[in-house]
Amino acid sequence: MAKIGIPRTLAYFLYFPFWQAFFTELGHQVVVSPPTTKAILDRGVEDAVNDACIPIKIYHGHVAKLIGKADFIFSPRLVSLRRHGDFGTETFCPKFLGLPDMIRVAIDKLPPVIDTRIDLKPGKEELLKACQETGDMLGHEGKEVLAAYKKALAVQKRFNQLLAKGVLPHLALDIIEGKKKEEDLNRDGFDLNIAVVGYPYVIYDPYVNVGLLKLLEKEKARVYTQDILSNKILNKQQKYIPKSLFWYFSNRAVYGGLYFMKQKDIDGIIHVTAFACGPDSMVDKLLEIECNKHNKPYLTVSVDEHSGEAGVRTRIEAFVDMLRYRRATR
Repeated sequence: MAKIGIPRTLAYFLYFPFWQAFFTELGHQVVVSPPTTKAILDRGVEDAVNDACIPIKIYHGHVAKLIGKADFIFSPRLVSLRRHGDFGTETFCPKFLGLPDMIRVAIDKLPPVIDTRIDLKPGKEELLKACQETGDMLGHEGKEVLAAYKKALAVQKRFNQLLAKGVLPHLALDIIEGKKKEEDLNRDGFDLNIAVVGYPYVIYDPYVNVGLLKLLEKEKARVYTQDILSNKILNKQQKYIPKSLFWYFSNRAVYGGLYFMKQKDIDGIIHVTAFACGPDSMVDKLLEIECNKHNKPYLTVSVDEHSGEAGVRTRIEAFVDMLRYRRATR
């Protein structure tokens, strides 16, 4: 049995259930880095290149935190999850593709890295091939891998079903892991509906978003994100823009924003963006333009390693006050 280290960031927030179930079914122990802290960020800032965005810096910090606790680091080379966009060109951010190489160069005393290439553009069967490759690295045969793959699909399906019910990913993870029960989630007492869009590793990491989701909950605002929407709903939004973007998470954020801004019960939209992220600057401007067309209140919250909760709280409180006034005077 090996200890497989998985950093608690980036793709973790949407796809951890699959890989946890896969490795566990193969008989391995999954070790997850702790929630993001200032110490993790500081270590990432030290190891990563200077011009990296905050999510990449944090990823380096999480990987470093797993040294000495894991026999392997699972850092797949994420290329694409589907054939989408003009000429099927959609892919992940280039930094995702280079993550295994970046951490090997930047971090000392790193255990072996499982850098399975995941490119589902040719078809969904490529995921099984990726699992087989991963299983081979750990010494497992075809039947074992196939059984683990099927188990992982079932767990991921349960996770996706929770999202479809409106459960946000970070809460759905707690339910999957048995830390919370679905029936115990707070679904009442909200008087505003706010859509929060952005990359999952920004909007669901409480350190990165400086407690944004909790602030909104305290303000009695129900939060909706693009990840509770089905792929069918999201992809229908493509027709409302001249050209889709090249990046997977960028398209999801844009499509989610386009959907929410047309919903009358959504009072406003918040885009949480990582400073120094090139694709996100385009996402933000596109959403701002479209929200103006639909007369939907829009707020951009930009985060970096220097962001503080006090500044974000002031802006959120002002935004919420404006939404309540707007609703009362309609």
